[in-house]
Amino acid sequence: MRYRRMGNTDLSLSEIAFGCGGNAGLMTADAKLEQCRAVAHAIDLGINYFDNAPDYGDGLAEANLGHALRDVGVRPIVGSKVEIRAADLADIAGHIRRSVDQSLSRLGLDYLDILQIHNGPAPHTPILEGRSYWQLSMADFFKPNGAIAGLKQVLDAGKARHVGFICRGNDIGAVRQLLDTGLFRLINVPYTLLNPTAGRFHAAPQVKENLGGVIEEAAKRGVGVAVYSPLAGGMLTEECIDSTGPMSPTMKRLPLDAFRRFQAMAASVRRVSRSAGHDLPRFAYRFILDNPGVTTVIGGFSKLEQLDELSSASEIASLAPDIMRRLEELWRNNFDD
Repeated sequence: MRYRRMGNTDLSLSEIAFGCGGNAGLMTADAKLEQCRAVAHAIDLGINYFDNAPDYGDGLAEANLGHALRDVGVRPIVGSKVEIRAADLADIAGHIRRSVDQSLSRLGLDYLDILQIHNGPAPHTPILEGRSYWQLSMADFFKPNGAIAGLKQVLDAGKARHVGFICRGNDIGAVRQLLDTGLFRLINVPYTLLNPTAGRFHAAPQVKENLGGVIEEAAKRGVGVAVYSPLAGGMLTEECIDSTGPMSPTMKRLPLDAFRRFQAMAASVRRVSRSAGHDLPRFAYRFILDNPGVTTVIGGFSKLEQLDELSSASEIASLAPDIMRRLEELWRNNFDD
């Protein structure tokens, strides 16, 4: 396992991180023994960063990770998040403080190494309904009892060492505004073979959610980058490409014609990966790690074998120039090969 410095901080994160999200299912299941084995194996492989959130299983992933860390007897680098919903807008700072206390209690920790706002930044106030926390407006970040005030209070109380936020796409102006505050030290970004615009701004102009070269923007300001959903919600897997219908919760939210389009795009990428002699998931991880602005890739693991397979992407050679040229041609041609 190789490690990369998280921006201008004193933290070095493993190139592959352990994601506790619900799509993989391991850390939100009732499988304590398997969770402990997975965490112990991840530590043995050199993984030192665990990414979590209250929304993953309604707190279950945090509680399960806390149990596993105590059982294994380790204290790695741990990050979690705060989700701000409509009911929290009147006192965002207070909600952040309370949410962090609840996360620490579930995890059994005194502080988080990294605390992130799970809402993506938006220029204007979005419509928040029910449990939605997709975006948060700039006004709600910057107002006196807003998100920035709450994050500073948590930092001052010693309950988090560093803070960050999530990027969702089509938000580069708001992202720059937050990065320019100098407060944030890590952003979570989608950057995949199906949408490379976080690291290659003009590579795929047809994509719906353009990330605007945000990885370079972060690097210029000394901010680390964690890439989430590296397999595009499971799209970049053999099982998805060969399936007759949507498999994961992410896929099932798509209209069927959109799912079929993503299947075809992923199949085009698979042909390139096979010509390079790589299986598709490790090829996808290696592509991400070839960007020097990326600090870590957050993997979602449902079994021990996936830990071994995907962690090894840290060790394999960078993609050859001719392979990158083929990918760039795919992106320019909207995946028509």
